[in-house]
Amino acid sequence: MTLLLGRHEFPDDATLMMAIVNRTPDSFYDRGATWAEDQAFDRVGLVVEQGAEIVDIGGIKAAPGVEVDAAEEIRRVASFVARVRSAYPSLVISVDTWRAEVARVVCAEGADVLNDAWGGADPGLPEVAAQAGAALVCTHTGGVVPRTRPHRIEYADLMASVLADTVAYADRAVAAGVDRRSVLIDPAHDFGKNTHHSLEVTRRLGEMVATGWPVLVSLSNKDFVGETLDLPVGERLTGTLAATAVAALHGARVYRVHEVVETRQVVDMVNTIAGRRPPARAVRGLA
Repeated sequence: MTLLLGRHEFPDDATLMMAIVNRTPDSFYDRGATWAEDQAFDRVGLVVEQGAEIVDIGGIKAAPGVEVDAAEEIRRVASFVARVRSAYPSLVISVDTWRAEVARVVCAEGADVLNDAWGGADPGLPEVAAQAGAALVCTHTGGVVPRTRPHRIEYADLMASVLADTVAYADRAVAAGVDRRSVLIDPAHDFGKNTHHSLEVTRRLGEMVATGWPVLVSLSNKDFVGETLDLPVGERLTGTLAATAVAALHGARVYRVHEVVETRQVVDMVNTIAGRRPPARAVRGLA
């Protein structure tokens, strides 16, 4: 299905890199490396140069921590979205927020995508996306409260829950007026899930793709990779890329990443092996 992300349209065979830009002082991965606005802006320039089609700007880390209210989240991201929009008019700008209040402000500043990592915790988000002509990412979190870690969470049938919740959220978004081409679904690895759950949704990702909704995955340096390989944050790239290869083979469309170049190479290689993409060049044995 053709993707419509705000003002930007992508053909149905396009796979997209969504580069993470954290406007937080306490991110689990970069430890505040892009907390300062100029450093965050430099990060945008770098990932654009590396070929990212989307940047995903977030003002609150997902894990528990210092309380960040809506006003502070807006202060962290809204003017930065406006700066990025002005400098990169053809770049897709996503904002990682679950709050309709924040979403309304960032869309007015030029955001194209609302990445709701918390599965519809604020029921007003689809309406904001519809009014702004923005795309919406619909995730599965098992109903956990935003910024809480799962504790002994159980599912009678994990994939049934993932499919039911994401598809229902996607349908609500369309009913609220969001263009069907502007809705993506995301299993939300680690969110409302233990490591066994995240591994299962990875190997069964094809079931999400089969719904017809474009699938976004956020695998980069997640805890399920670290626990699987017993590796700390900062040493999970190889495991992340292995999970990425599986997601690509199943047909994921958008990849939320820290490492743009490495992820693009893995996704392109897998899609070429799968017959969905031609080699960039093929002269061996022909010249």
